[in-house]
Amino acid sequence: MVKLTKNELKKQKDSLKRFQRYLPTLLLKKQQLQMVIRQVEQEYDELRREKETLRRDLQQWVGVFSDGIDLVPYAEVEKIETSTGNIAGIDIPVFEGISFVERLWDLVTMPLWVDRGVAALRSMVELEGRLKVLKEQLRLLADELRTTTQRVNLFEKVKIPEAKDNIRMIRIYLGDQQTAEVVRGKIAKRNLVKAAS
Repeated sequence: MVKLTKNELKKQKDSLKRFQRYLPTLLLKKQQLQMVIRQVEQEYDELRREKETLRRDLQQWVGVFSDGIDLVPYAEVEKIETSTGNIAGIDIPVFEGISFVERLWDLVTMPLWVDRGVAALRSMVELEGRLKVLKEQLRLLADELRTTTQRVNLFEKVKIPEAKDNIRMIRIYLGDQQTAEVVRGKIAKRNLVKAAS
């Protein structure tokens, strides 16, 4: 329950100013997050299409040349290197590169196409690494967007209207009290004048 005092009125006015000052920042952050999410989704879709195209090409190519040679061990990931980027105050992983376990094959006994096959397979694995990092970016950005949207709604739909209602209620009460004091003062003055005459 709100106290109906001048101190509470000042407190409510200060709260309202704070909410109204903070809301545009939240709205800006929300817009920025939505824009970045769209960009990351676009990049994710492009990489996914690129990976699918590469996979189809690789399947056709391996089907023709394969000879039962397994190229997977030559594309084993040693480490996916990421750094940390910051978008709208959120730390997100940024793909920097990928390193593969160094396995050499016999250049004399292996067919010539193995070099190209390993390079293509490694490209596919790198695309998968990039996609994984982008997926994590999307998850983190979506979580932050959800939180920011909740805060925007809290301010717009709860805190600001609540503060305005409290200010209105306190002003009405204080106005009524002031009017009552004036009326009591006039009655007291009239009584004093009557008593004096």
